[in-house]
Amino acid sequence: MSKNILITGASGSVGKRLTQLLLDKGYRVSALSRTPGQNPMVKTFIWDINQGIIDTNCIEGIDTIIHLTGAGIAEKRWTDARKKELIDSRTKSISLIYDLLKNGDHQVTSVISASAIGYYSNRGDELMTEESTPNTDFMANCCVEWENAVDEGQNLGLRIVKFRTGVVLDKDGGALPKLAKPIKLYVGSPIGNGRQWIPWIHWRDVVNMYMHGIENITFRGIYNMAAPNPVTNAQLTQALANQLHKPLWAPNVPAFVLKLMLGEMSTIVLGSTKVSVQKIQDAGFQFKFTEVSAALKEIYG
Repeated sequence: MSKNILITGASGSVGKRLTQLLLDKGYRVSALSRTPGQNPMVKTFIWDINQGIIDTNCIEGIDTIIHLTGAGIAEKRWTDARKKELIDSRTKSISLIYDLLKNGDHQVTSVISASAIGYYSNRGDELMTEESTPNTDFMANCCVEWENAVDEGQNLGLRIVKFRTGVVLDKDGGALPKLAKPIKLYVGSPIGNGRQWIPWIHWRDVVNMYMHGIENITFRGIYNMAAPNPVTNAQLTQALANQLHKPLWAPNVPAFVLKLMLGEMSTIVLGSTKVSVQKIQDAGFQFKFTEVSAALKEIYG
């Protein structure tokens, strides 16, 4: 079983949660970062993706690489420059690591990478499986390039696992604080018609799924990372309001307003993606949180 892990994107919300779980289980964890790390239990190696700089010592003794790094998809408006940054941060980063593996001795056997449900993008009520074709918009193209870059590791004889991640529910990061804020201020409401499907997942199931990929060396390929029971935007908004004990009285946020404000990026909140997780369940993974109300109750106590 792998015991020496290198994580990219360890400073993100999922990265922090996964790092702590690995340390609790006795793993040795290292990280690649642009800045020195704050956790004394994690050895941090410096890299600069845009400059093509990486500390060659980062792979010493490493068995498994967890690739989570990537610029935030919803942090800035999608200009042409931002689109390039979003793709490059995901593809150039793993290519930099692969170049290091090609040119030096190492014992890396596995790469486990994030991808995103954005691979399917807006598909209405259609149920997406891992065999479904990608969409053709920017978000889907970004995921396709991301996954293709990760798959280059197969040419190095590496075991490749990719998780197409949905909306991770975590009050300390990601989408949930943004969803909760207007509800806490008594101005929360569904977005658009509210019927768009949200492929949510509790952060504990996310890190446990990564552990499943790390500890089962026969596990490989692409898997949807979402809870078994998806909900619509309206259902998630109502469940969150119930958990926070706040009323929902404001009218739905009109879709055209979001399109004017966000442009192409509005697909993040207006798009509908319903995915199957039968494949990961068939592979032996057991979800702790299958209902969104139970997930929110655990998160907010």
